Amino acid sequence: MVNKYLPTSLTKALDILATEVVTPYAGGTDLMIKPDENVKYLFLNKVTEMKNIVEDDKYIRIGAACSFTDIIENKLIPSILKEASAEIAAPAIRNLGTVGGNICNGSAKADSALIFFLANCKLRLVSNNSERVIPITEFYLGKKKTCIHSDELLVEILMSKTGLNNYYYKKVGARNALAIARVSFAGVLNVENGKISNCSTAFGAVSDIIIRRADIDVMLVGKTIEEAKIVKEDYFKKYDQAILPIKGRISAEYRKTVCMNLLRDFLESNGI
Repeated sequence: MVNKYLPTSLTKALDILATEVVTPYAGGTDLMIKPDENVKYLFLNKVTEMKNIVEDDKYIRIGAACSFTDIIENKLIPSILKEASAEIAAPAIRNLGTVGGNICNGSAKADSALIFFLANCKLRLVSNNSERVIPITEFYLGKKKTCIHSDELLVEILMSKTGLNNYYYKKVGARNALAIARVSFAGVLNVENGKISNCSTAFGAVSDIIIRRADIDVMLVGKTIEEAKIVKEDYFKKYDQAILPIKGRISAEYRKTVCMNLLRDFLESNGI
């Protein structure tokens, strides 16, 4: 019985996916933990269309089979994504693990997914007879649940080329290295012509899905820094109501406190 398919083109990979029951992977760092001899695997690491990092007029297009080392070493990648990728596990894992796998695992603890949420990235999902591009916020349906269809592959992540320079990123773990996040936070705040043109925040490892509340962040948009200070406490109250942490290895109360402290530090670091 064939237990691994090794396509070298996206067309071939999609043909296999349409006719066989297979588990797609490119790095396999999570599959190594519990290998299953009864499962057929679709190895995507040789699919060149999924290994590229290129740019067009609007986006940086990141192939889903790109490793975290690829991300760190590529000059097109924004610093915030490089920093988050550099904190993932050890070099051996970063050399194998991919951004597509990090997303498709459906985990709110995924380091790169936090940044993709923050940046309002889009995902390009392709089957052998259709294609769709959706916001990453619509991809996640719950803990370990996504909207990807059984005949689809995540081929590319579309990331904006601008607006990510003035960033704030913190990952709180049990130790300085090789730690799964207990709480992670990323924020971006841009000021143009004296007014806040964009405020974006994302919280990871807190709930079943990464928390990204554009409806709350917009409270600060269009305001000067001094005007933002006036609505600051109302902004915090909204997030205090929106952040409903789950209890796990650490308490929900701890997660909530850390989230609010990081949010406050993010605003203060921008003079608010």
